[in-house]
Amino acid sequence: MIKQRRSFIIGIKGIKLNKNEIIFLKKYKPWGIILFSRNIKTIYQTQKLTKHIKRIFKDKNYPILIDQEGGKVSRLKSFIDTSMFTGEYFGKLFVKDKRKFNIYFDVYVKQISYLLKLLGININTVPVLDVKRNFTSTVIGNRSYSKDPKIVSKIGNLCINYFHKHGIATVIKHIPGHGLAKYDSHKILPTVKENINKLNKYDFYPFKNKKSILAMTAHIIFNSIDEKNAATHSKKIIKLVRKIIGFNKIIMTDDISMKSLKYSTKENTKKAFIAGCNLVLHCNGNYNEMIKVAENSPLISSFILKKTSNLINIVR
Repeated sequence: MIKQRRSFIIGIKGIKLNKNEIIFLKKYKPWGIILFSRNIKTIYQTQKLTKHIKRIFKDKNYPILIDQEGGKVSRLKSFIDTSMFTGEYFGKLFVKDKRKFNIYFDVYVKQISYLLKLLGININTVPVLDVKRNFTSTVIGNRSYSKDPKIVSKIGNLCINYFHKHGIATVIKHIPGHGLAKYDSHKILPTVKENINKLNKYDFYPFKNKKSILAMTAHIIFNSIDEKNAATHSKKIIKLVRKIIGFNKIIMTDDISMKSLKYSTKENTKKAFIAGCNLVLHCNGNYNEMIKVAENSPLISSFILKKTSNLINIVR
């Protein structure tokens, strides 16, 4: 049953489940699983993998996620090349020729959705709603649609609506905004010093009024709000996401195994839940770390259960 699952998402090691992973899934029952390039070799192999996962949970709508943005973040590269379709590419096309943009973007999302559904994947962690600056870290770079928050917001809305139309749920990221970070949060914890008024006008703006069921946090310190804790671990930031940005659905962390979070796997997990995150994401497939995440993740709440039912309505 869904309500017996725990509030975390994990990555797995290879192109099929190993013995330990099968035992783990049956025992700890994560809310969802995220796939990466290391898990995807061929269409048939991926279908076999996702069917196995869904069979374990006896759930054809079990949440299986992927980062398939296009550009440099493409997990389907073993059989499709989407390297030219960056966020920046679509952002520039939107400004230059909206009619052409609408055609291209609609076709792009339709084809990616078709592929994801064919593979048994039902959640794509898009759109990137980070507003680009001249100094934005290359970890975001051309993944951002624009330097204009209104353009980012408009394309974000279209992205969510188009994917939903084709039966794929979405995850807006990296809330409340990664564009001001000068460093790669996979490696180091960035600090943003901008005041809250400017943050609200620019970086927070694209995340407002979004229909996505899920949002992914940024591993960034916002000094003017909480000078001690990354957004993922900050009660103040999560409260801001709820009250100021107005996102009232499922908040999931970015990968808690990223080096920007300085605590142990256990502490990173616990602190995320204490801050108010609903789901913890752990991506690297390290079995010992997965155990720590599972043992420190609660059963899903009635809140997540309700929002998951809304998600299922999209992916059916």
